[in-house]
Amino acid sequence: MASQLAFGLLLASLLCFTAIEAAGEVARYDNYRVYRVTTGSVDQLKVLNELRDSSDSYIFLESGRKVGDHSDIVVAPHKLADFAEVLKSEGISFRVLQKNLQRSIDMEKSRMRSRRSGGSFGWDEFYGLEDIYDWLDKVATQHEQVELIEGGHSYENRSIKGVKVSYKSGNPGVFLEGGIHAREWISPATVTYILNELLTSQDPAVRNIAENYDWYVFPNANPDGYVYTHEKDRMWRKTRTPYSGGCFGADPNRNWGFHWAEQGTSNRCSSETYGGPSAFSEVETKTLSSYIASLKGKIQAYIGFHSYSQLLLYPYGHTGEHTPNHDDLTEIAEATITSLAKRYGTHYTYGNVYDAIYPASGSSVDWAYGTQDVKIAYTYELRPSDDSWDGFVLPPSQIIPTGEETLDSLVTLLEETAKRGYFQN
Repeated sequence: MASQLAFGLLLASLLCFTAIEAAGEVARYDNYRVYRVTTGSVDQLKVLNELRDSSDSYIFLESGRKVGDHSDIVVAPHKLADFAEVLKSEGISFRVLQKNLQRSIDMEKSRMRSRRSGGSFGWDEFYGLEDIYDWLDKVATQHEQVELIEGGHSYENRSIKGVKVSYKSGNPGVFLEGGIHAREWISPATVTYILNELLTSQDPAVRNIAENYDWYVFPNANPDGYVYTHEKDRMWRKTRTPYSGGCFGADPNRNWGFHWAEQGTSNRCSSETYGGPSAFSEVETKTLSSYIASLKGKIQAYIGFHSYSQLLLYPYGHTGEHTPNHDDLTEIAEATITSLAKRYGTHYTYGNVYDAIYPASGSSVDWAYGTQDVKIAYTYELRPSDDSWDGFVLPPSQIIPTGEETLDSLVTLLEETAKRGYFQN
């Protein structure tokens, strides 16, 4: 996950992000390096935390919470010498994962331009918002079980478009949320893959969940941010709401009104985890939450899709205190990741957010659990894993395998949930 930067060619260290905004330029990451650092002491961990808050020239993609955890950090060229000196003086172990982040981004753009020369929507490449929304429109015309729905809208007045899939009345509801963090492109790709399989797969297990649940599917919960990652800044995470001082956006997964701003969030607008000036300050979270609240009692499971790290997480994020059904959530998660690993051997770990990854309050999944009585609430952190780095610029060859194994696990998640009586009317 990352932090807002002053991008561009960085001809001088005083070049700031507001200048890029004003000029309408595209952010570039030429010679930005990606480091993986691992702390060996409390003092080293403190140094990294101070570094994260000291400069917008460091992007913490993944932040280690305790000693022994690793952090993935993007470092701007003009900060490379300073960063290397800190690592050396503090004795912090590291390895370089990428020497030029822009090269990966350029390769990704080249593939997408080539794909646009022809062909229909599929899962051999990542797609922009307009392509995804056009595909949702097409799906709704082709399948009588599909209804177009709008979950809300964005600051720039884009629709938060989704579909409802229902084969019969009286089904329990499952809500799928994708793309709330803009740069996590594998998220909407996985959500659309699952949607397509719910409509077309002939696998009996998939047909069972497709036809015995009502599905509320939203591939892109942060449409402005997603468009911005395609057009301006591939590493953008937040919304695009303008704030004072030339700052843009809040973290839409720290902005929900359940224990807002208590843990794992920042009050600095320039921070990647800025929770906004108030709960539901972002029109995206405000309108989408209103839509979800209108379905209270109809949704029994809420599942968000993020990347990266291969984790399956459940509430709470604001506290280490366990939920009343913590044991059930843990058992379901264990069965789910076991199922996910069968196809390709992909290893996930699981746990409540606070303990398994880091404190994070104001998330959508915690809000659904805590205010909407949705007691089956999970967050997937999809590929890649911790032991390899493609990060958010994941090769498109990973889309279908990610979708396949995630759907396998989703079948198990719902089966294990049903066994425990959660979907009984």
